[in-house]
Amino acid sequence: MTTTQVRNDGFLRFALKLDGVASGGLGVLALLINAPLGLPRGLVLGLGAFLVVYGVGVFALGVKPIRPLVGVVVIGNFVWVLDSFLTAFAGWFPVTGLGVFLIVAQAVAVFGFIVLQVIGLRRSA
Repeated sequence: MTTTQVRNDGFLRFALKLDGVASGGLGVLALLINAPLGLPRGLVLGLGAFLVVYGVGVFALGVKPIRPLVGVVVIGNFVWVLDSFLTAFAGWFPVTGLGVFLIVAQAVAVFGFIVLQVIGLRRSA
């Protein structure tokens, strides 16, 4: 298997590193803060741990972007956005008003990362 390292990738590196820092930071907050979101605490802790690991991985990818892996991050972010809206509005959990606000806010931020990453991929092509 060959990997395609991206060239002219300054913007893409920035987008990935920003995503990594934000994801890791949100993960740490989820692990440390017990806000009344209406989600099971175990789910929030699991997502927090995942986000810390994910954030480190995405930040590392931002150091040396590899096109196929960046594509996986973009697709994963898109799935995260869709799942976030479903979690907020599908009635799976008794999400509080604060929970809906925070879920939607982070989903909008993740969508912003998608846009930045796609722009970065196009610029580096």
